[in-house]
Amino acid sequence: MEHSSAAVRSAEAVLAAGEQGPGNLLRIVLIVMVVGCVLTAWLLLRGYKRDD
Repeated sequence: MEHSSAAVRSAEAVLAAGEQGPGNLLRIVLIVMVVGCVLTAWLLLRGYKRDD
């Protein structure tokens, strides 16, 4: 009996690990936003660099 209850607990742990919520998605969205802001700033600010 102890073996099956340990297997059930490990299966529940695996299922719980898969349902952690929007953590990974939120992390990816934030990284893309930061990269997008840096790229936009670079594109805008490079126009002010004039060698007249």
